[in-house]
Amino acid sequence: MFDAQLMANTRELSDRLVQLQSPIRILDAVNWDRSIKEEFFRQKAQHNPTISRSYYQQKNLGFDPESLRQSLAELQRDIVRQLGRLSPASQLMTRACREYRDVIRLIEARGTSEFHELSVELFGHPDDVFHANEPSLSELATMLQSPLDSLLASDALPEEKKSISASEAVARLQAQLDLSMPDVDVQVMLSDGIVSDAAAGSDRIKLNQDVLFSQRELDILEVHEGWIHVGTTQNGLKQPYLTCLSKGTPSATITQEGLAVLTEVITLRSTPRRLAKLVQRIHAVALAADGAEFVEVYRNCLEQGMRPEESYTLTQRVFRGSTADGKPFTKDLAYIRGFVLVYNLIRVAVQLGKIDRLPLLLTGKIAIDDFRLICELSDSGMIAQPNFVPPHFKDLRGLATWLSVGRFLGDFSFTQLENDYRPLIP
Repeated sequence: MFDAQLMANTRELSDRLVQLQSPIRILDAVNWDRSIKEEFFRQKAQHNPTISRSYYQQKNLGFDPESLRQSLAELQRDIVRQLGRLSPASQLMTRACREYRDVIRLIEARGTSEFHELSVELFGHPDDVFHANEPSLSELATMLQSPLDSLLASDALPEEKKSISASEAVARLQAQLDLSMPDVDVQVMLSDGIVSDAAAGSDRIKLNQDVLFSQRELDILEVHEGWIHVGTTQNGLKQPYLTCLSKGTPSATITQEGLAVLTEVITLRSTPRRLAKLVQRIHAVALAADGAEFVEVYRNCLEQGMRPEESYTLTQRVFRGSTADGKPFTKDLAYIRGFVLVYNLIRVAVQLGKIDRLPLLLTGKIAIDDFRLICELSDSGMIAQPNFVPPHFKDLRGLATWLSVGRFLGDFSFTQLENDYRPLIP
């Protein structure tokens, strides 16, 4: 057990970290305003949007980058002095300090070639591989695309119609969350300032007021934005000492999105079109990384069957923070990359008989690479068990069985059996 003074020091240092990072808003700093979209379509989507470094420099960040970087460096030194370099809590918080300083550099580099390079350091590159001689993220996306294309071409799996207005969607989603997260104070509200259809904050979920929703999309938002993003934030806020777990670094964002996508799949909320959208994000980032400009990526999205509005939104996600002829912002790799990392961590936990460790993934916004530290801190009493645990993590029997059967099937080749069955399906 840690002594009382050490725990008090940890809490004080963690609270300082929370306070220092609070004004940092990556997406607010890189997003394009509505007028850019309106002008793009006014020109019949024939020309790149006019985005320059000066466009970003006009945005009010709400903090002084140099001063905040210095304050984070001073906090990092204080963490090491007070907790020791090898302390699990120290390692956790010093990593966060380093990442937040890199985020500030990323924000400062908006509209320059350095923006992409810093983005790659934080979120990865489509050519990244998990191990030597394994498929890259881009290649994995292509591998997943083939079965999805077959499913999307089938009339047996029609997409639900988007007929629910944003205001009605707010009411429906709020009712769903009130039932599935009764002990978590989460508010659903309309917004006109987000690029995506929805976005989660610490205790709220914003829905784009200009978008129509289907009930399936609301079901996905319930588990993705609600159970994972809001749920882990609230769990982090309830931590007695490491309150910084309520705030997400880029490495934690990868884990978060992986957990959220895995949750969509396990709870049967996801759809082929939803997964296809995540795959298309990787393809779009890869195209831009290879030199494609905004209009080229936008047209590629149209060729993939996306509507003009959808194509613009996805392409804007790729080029936000950059210029229309620059290299991409690679954050959208987090969904599939995170899914692979989280899925394999859970599989290993099942193999080792350590499935009881898995709810610790929900203690806050953590990076997969820090999971060992999280377990050590939990064993010592520095980290509390998560307050909100989604159903599939609360009763782990179903999750363990699903993964065990998946591993069993993955160890064998059933090619001949598949060939035997093909004639049975006219």
